[in-house]
Amino acid sequence: MQVSVETTSTLERRMTITVPAARVDSAVNDRINQTARTVRMDGFRPGKVPLAVVKKRFGASIRQEALGDIIRDCFYEAVTTQKLSPAGMPTIESIKDEGNADVAFVASFEVFPEVTIGSLAGIKVERPVAEVTDADAEKMIDTLRRQRATWEVSTDAAKDGDRLDVDFEGSVDGEVFEGGTSKNFAIVLGSKRMIPGFEDGLVGAKAGEERTLNVTFPEDYQAEALKGKAAVFKVKVNTVQTPVLPELNEEFIKAFGVSEGGIEKFRADVRKNMERELKQAIKNNIKSQVLEGLVTSQSIDVPKAMITNEIQRLRENMMRQFGGNAKNINPSMLPDELFAEQAKRAAALGLLVGEVIKSAELKVDAQRVKALIEEIAESYESPADVLNWYYGNKEQLQQVESVVLEDQVVDHILAQARVSDKASAYEDVLRPQQG
Repeated sequence: MQVSVETTSTLERRMTITVPAARVDSAVNDRINQTARTVRMDGFRPGKVPLAVVKKRFGASIRQEALGDIIRDCFYEAVTTQKLSPAGMPTIESIKDEGNADVAFVASFEVFPEVTIGSLAGIKVERPVAEVTDADAEKMIDTLRRQRATWEVSTDAAKDGDRLDVDFEGSVDGEVFEGGTSKNFAIVLGSKRMIPGFEDGLVGAKAGEERTLNVTFPEDYQAEALKGKAAVFKVKVNTVQTPVLPELNEEFIKAFGVSEGGIEKFRADVRKNMERELKQAIKNNIKSQVLEGLVTSQSIDVPKAMITNEIQRLRENMMRQFGGNAKNINPSMLPDELFAEQAKRAAALGLLVGEVIKSAELKVDAQRVKALIEEIAESYESPADVLNWYYGNKEQLQQVESVVLEDQVVDHILAQARVSDKASAYEDVLRPQQG
């Protein structure tokens, strides 16, 4: 087998492979013999069809099938001997097959780039320093009570926290726009569920009152036709309801699994959960800064094939987010351009993280894996069962190991980066996570 390789760009290669006719003929004859043993034809007993008959009837298609296997096998043999690492499937072109002559074909493909990690000293990381205060814990308990509030019809003016039942009709430039009309729509004032100005414009309204709201859609609004547009909403308030919070008592805390220890045990559990969430949020914040710093501080060529694969993965993830409505959505409504930038970043990050692992000779730390699984298990009623489940489930254990290895990459980079502490409030650290 003869192989020649041409470099057509930084990552693209064009490889010409010539396969000896004898190898092709041998593969074709083997397939013809195999077919003769299994094919059924009228007038012949199974396995007794003459080779000449099989060759006449099926020879052309058998040769095409054999060529397909030969091209695949020879391509992988060639990239192995040439020490090339394809980043995706090749494009096969210019197949030359002239009967008894050697077969030649051209394979075009991309290779993985040679990644070299430069200095990491320029990466800047602000490490949030925060704690759960008594006020934070009380606010969380108040939030839990509000989540279980009942609603009582009120004749008073609406205020933040009240729930309104409204009818509304929105228009832009005097024209009612699609999706801008609704009946018996529920809004909790202060929830910031609606566009800026909408909820604020209903503060002070009473049941039966009608108001006209002048608002502007955000520049990053999801509907392209409405981005940055001034709009007018005619709103009728049908009812105003005020929340009635449940008492913080034994009955309330039982809903959270606290059957012993009373209110103090409940407060302690809430605080412990908040501290666990804060620890994870700080960790995620630092990891995000480190990985972003890694991508922006290093120059790397990314194979188009990797970007294409990432785009497809991101598109599939978005389709899953639509849940049952996904069947009504044509994937073409989610063009490649929507994911291109994110896909390129993800592909580049994967290559860079892989090189950090390789160059730093990082191995999964079994003790950190054990500690992480134990931390996860703490939030369950039977931690021992959770531990056994993880260690008995190879796929789940591998996922935890991947997380730990990525954490080790982050620690390796942090040791070289410029890290400073930033005093932060609990809510400020948690807000991006909640968003």
